[in-house]
Amino acid sequence: MIPTANPKEPESYLQEQSRNDVKYLPMELFAEIISSLPEGEIRDVCIGLNWTAVVVDVGGNIQCGLASTLGGTHDHSADPGVPMAGQLLGMPSSALLADIDAGDSPRMSLAMATLNATLPRQPETWTELNAVDVIVDQGREARIALIGHFPFVDKLRARVDHLDVIDYNPLKGDLPAEAAPEVLPNADFVAITGLTLLNGTFDSLLALCSPRARVMMLGPSTPLSPVMFDHGVDILAGSIVENIEEVLRVVSQGGNFRQVRKAGVRLVTQTG
Repeated sequence: MIPTANPKEPESYLQEQSRNDVKYLPMELFAEIISSLPEGEIRDVCIGLNWTAVVVDVGGNIQCGLASTLGGTHDHSADPGVPMAGQLLGMPSSALLADIDAGDSPRMSLAMATLNATLPRQPETWTELNAVDVIVDQGREARIALIGHFPFVDKLRARVDHLDVIDYNPLKGDLPAEAAPEVLPNADFVAITGLTLLNGTFDSLLALCSPRARVMMLGPSTPLSPVMFDHGVDILAGSIVENIEEVLRVVSQGGNFRQVRKAGVRLVTQTG
């Protein structure tokens, strides 16, 4: 999780720094997206070390969605992390979507991957750009903040004038999560990992962004839904699974996203 609330900051600080006219309740956002989705049938499920993939039959179209795998419990006497494990195939997609508020658990990952699998495909709204090119195009000389240390960080640092990378486990050159209240209000462009939707930090991060800032959500967990544009996001940089069989194979064997992408994932960008 990327905690962003600073206990030393008064509540009024967050209010003053909030983006104008934006809703901040994550369940409200999810409910709005889910209400627009058609019903589907679960065809396959794979919970890998790094990624969770769900395959859904939506009106005869077989689609696959991805989400980051959240932690499960190793307490064998506890309630199971996935209560219906072994019985998910054939279930309606709405059954898995009902766990969208499950918190830090594999059920949340399953719900998010199901959401991404069920979203209507709108290729006419997609642009074939990767996140690095989008960020550079948006402001080579701007103050850029990136939430989450992505593999392309070094490449991006070489192409822009000012980049702050904030991560819960900062690497060399990164800033810790506690730096968010200081960095984000001054950023011209903010790129936020889609993982923040799963771990519950998206709203607090967005509240810290200046109203003038452009905000992008990126990563395989990102929902390519126009609803996101009504919740303070300007650009979506997500993923479309094209080779479902190969992607499931790599996910099941613990592949990272570079490996999963190579197996058959296309990166696309959508702008509001």
